[in-house]
Amino acid sequence: MEMNTLVAMFGLGGQEIILILVVILLLFGAKKIPELARGLGTGIKEFKKATENVNDEIQKAIEEEPKKEKIVQEASHQSNTSEKEDNSSPKA
Repeated sequence: MEMNTLVAMFGLGGQEIILILVVILLLFGAKKIPELARGLGTGIKEFKKATENVNDEIQKAIEEEPKKEKIVQEASHQSNTSEKEDNSSPKA
């Protein structure tokens, strides 16, 4: 997201953003902020990876579904053919 989008979305001006950053600096201290940012970045990276994995699984399921349908159709066709052969053979 661009900064302009965030400003428009929350209705924040330059002064409000600076005030928020100063409050964060006072609350957490200069040494703690890089650790927080690192943790946030790691969390976002893991979330994106999990999202990609879910999308991959969905794609695999979509691709496998036509294969399963084809196998079921072939199996039902073969069973129908064998039933016809059984019915057409003379019984003793």
